[in-house]
Amino acid sequence: MPHITLPTEEPGIVGLFGYRPETAAPMNALAEVLLRAANTLTRGERELIATYVSSLNECRFCASSHAAFAAAQLPEGMDLVDQVRADLDTAPVTPKMRALLRIAGSVQRGGREVTEEQVAAARAEGATDLEIHDTVLIAAAFCMFNRYVDGLGTFAPEDPAAYAAMAEKIVTTGYGDGAPESRH
Repeated sequence: MPHITLPTEEPGIVGLFGYRPETAAPMNALAEVLLRAANTLTRGERELIATYVSSLNECRFCASSHAAFAAAQLPEGMDLVDQVRADLDTAPVTPKMRALLRIAGSVQRGGREVTEEQVAAARAEGATDLEIHDTVLIAAAFCMFNRYVDGLGTFAPEDPAAYAAMAEKIVTTGYGDGAPESRH
């Protein structure tokens, strides 16, 4: 049960967005830019970064929802997402993606945990400055989103079908304008 009274029984951040639509709008706008706007990283790869960080933070709602969003946009689907979540070192991702996910994991532990060596390794695998920037910002933003969702004790569905329905909306229409019906 959430720590505050929410206007709906929507899960996770969705219920919080209904409570404060004026904060939902800029949060959804940030998610839209980071996860869906034109970028050399695919939408699926960027959702995978969000999933990885949310999993490290043990935020069930965000990890489950963004896993569904990533799986819906990656050719390898949920199998790849599950492998990354289980063991980044053996997951079948590109060397560049592995290097970026390592940077994201460092951001999750603390911004100063990112090392010059990690950045150099990502660059050696072909990562651009924009990709490194966006990886760090996605990881930092999801630390905030995860703490928001868990800090207010929101509900997270157990049924994967709930997240698959959210994924369909995100893939089709994006993160929206911050209205309560938007999914994050």
